[in-house]
Amino acid sequence: MSLISVEDALSRVLASVEKPLDTEHVPLASCAGRTLAENLSALRDQPPFPASAMDGYAVRSADCTQAPVNLQIIGTSAAGSRFTGVVGPMEAVRIFTGAPVPDGADAVVLQEDTERSGDQVTVKEATRPNRHIRPAGLDFRAGNVLLQAGMRLDSRHIALAAAMGHGTLPAHRKPRVAVLATGDELVRAGEPVGLDQITASSLPATILMAEKAGAEAIDLGIARDTLESLDERIQAARDAGADILVTLGGASVGEHDLVQKALSRQGMDLGFWRVALRPGKPLMHGRIGSTLLLGLPGNPVSSLVCAVLFLVPAIRAFLGDQRAADDPAEDAILGADLPPNKERQDYMRASLTLQDIPLSLAQGSERLMLPVATPHLLQDSSMLSILERSNALLVRPPHAPAAVAGEACRIVRLERFC
Repeated sequence: MSLISVEDALSRVLASVEKPLDTEHVPLASCAGRTLAENLSALRDQPPFPASAMDGYAVRSADCTQAPVNLQIIGTSAAGSRFTGVVGPMEAVRIFTGAPVPDGADAVVLQEDTERSGDQVTVKEATRPNRHIRPAGLDFRAGNVLLQAGMRLDSRHIALAAAMGHGTLPAHRKPRVAVLATGDELVRAGEPVGLDQITASSLPATILMAEKAGAEAIDLGIARDTLESLDERIQAARDAGADILVTLGGASVGEHDLVQKALSRQGMDLGFWRVALRPGKPLMHGRIGSTLLLGLPGNPVSSLVCAVLFLVPAIRAFLGDQRAADDPAEDAILGADLPPNKERQDYMRASLTLQDIPLSLAQGSERLMLPVATPHLLQDSSMLSILERSNALLVRPPHAPAAVAGEACRIVRLERFC
């Protein structure tokens, strides 16, 4: 099977997500990172009544067209405790920010523009109708559709939904992502490490990435290099109702790479295997029944890059995220010279810094702070220390020509995924 492009691979992965998962109603406080399953309309006006925008006195503007003027204070209106009477001629009500404006009043005079003596207040500045009053429905009206299906919810959306009167939100169920490391050489973090063994660092990292993307992760542990061990763990994923099964390592063609064979024994429909990608060429995609399969490379940096490019978008597609297929790359400035790239799309580990970039403009000169991406000298896909010092992936297309520092480039910020 020949290498396919990153774009083609992602398109095939997302096409295999047949539809977003079922809808459930989630308490507002648990909705961060979830995806809204339905359009959401307001259940009430905001504000639900004319409200004071400032601390001061609610008055009839007709009494205050000229200043100074003395008014009789007849009560107080506070947030959560309105004045229930009516403001008459030459009367005023002490009012606080957010409090309902009492009947009869049509303006609020600022506290600093008044002087109080007992039950009398002197208004020292003339006012006009509706001054310092937020009318009912200023922000929105009941029935207004303010949040759209497919939005990935953050604190801004949740604050708005709460103001709209919602205590729960319709969200797509979190996809269940089962993560399985493979290899006799692996042990769990914290366990004794044998002479020829290493720690399965990709396992906890992939689980955390899946959860950050909005999934419910299932830790399947480590399968040994036998078909029996792989069969057992793959069946465990299916029994758990996994929407996505992620395998780490073992998908190549060596004598100990048994993942493809084990999956085929359980009815895998192979989508593709091998992508024109560095790091991460031995990437596998397929399905077993309703379960989407992603076989990520064993090298930890390769598995992380592939998780960024394919696992996270797949999770977001299951969540109904309308932006699941968006290109995560953004513009930056190259911080070092680079030789020509070869036939695979390269994702180089890089450090981002903000630098003062002079801009020549028609009306003079300005300076702008722009991200500058400097790739690390060592790019070996096994080196987690380099990855830890990186906050971006520098994207180089296949057959990209040599580049020099200061040219435009494209980057993927790792903080969005890791």
